[in-house]
Amino acid sequence: MSSPVRINVSADLRSLTRVLNDLEKKQLPFASAQALTAVAKNVQAAEKAALPQVFDRPTPFTVNSIGVKAARKNTQEALVFVKDIAAAYLAPYEFGGTHKLIGSGKTWLNPKDRALLNQYGNLSKSTLKRLEGRPDIFVGSIKTKSGESIGGVWQRPTDVKAVKTAGKRGVAMRGVNKSGHLRLLIRFGDAQPVKQHLDFGKRAREVVAATYRREFTAAFAKALATAKR
Repeated sequence: MSSPVRINVSADLRSLTRVLNDLEKKQLPFASAQALTAVAKNVQAAEKAALPQVFDRPTPFTVNSIGVKAARKNTQEALVFVKDIAAAYLAPYEFGGTHKLIGSGKTWLNPKDRALLNQYGNLSKSTLKRLEGRPDIFVGSIKTKSGESIGGVWQRPTDVKAVKTAGKRGVAMRGVNKSGHLRLLIRFGDAQPVKQHLDFGKRAREVVAATYRREFTAAFAKALATAKR
C-alpha cells in the first residue's frame, strides 16, 4: 500500500551495548528481534481494530489483509503490511484519491437499492449475476426528460404480482417493480473521491512510540532469564 513505516532503533542498541556485560550483549539481538515483532503485532491489532471506525462493516478479507513479518536477529526489522489485493483498494484512504475500481470493468457501481447489498454493505458478484438473469432487468442507458443520460442496471415495471423466472416454470421472482415506471437499481458512473481517512502510518507510529520500550524491557528480561550460562 505504501513504503513501509520504518522504525530505526540501531542507535539505541549501540548505546545500550556499551554498558552491557558479555551475556547481555549475546542476548541483545534476540531480545531486540522479539521486541520488534511484538510491537509489530501491537500495530497490527490496532490497525485491525480501527477498520470498523473507518469503514461500515469491513469484510473479514479486508480485516485479515493486515499482516506482520517477524523480525530476525540478523535483520532487526519487523514489518506490518497490507496484502496486495486489499492494498489496491485501501490506498486511496491513506493517500487520497478516488475509489479503486476492482475487476475488469472501469465503471463505478453505485447501488440505489440498499436491499441489494450484503451483510458488509457491498454489492457482491453473485448479486450482479442474479440480476442479469432476470427477464425484468436490463443493463443500459436511459435519457431522462431533462436530457441527462443515465447508465446502469434498470428494472422494468410489471403489473402482475409475480413474474415467472425464464426456464423455471412455477417459480416466482421476488422484488418485482410495481411502481409503474422504470426503476434504477445500480447507477454506473465515474469513481468518486474517498471521504474516509485510514491514518495507517500515523497510527503505527503512535503504537510504536507507546509500546516499544515496554516490549523491549520484557523481551530482554526474558532473554536473560532463559539464557544458557
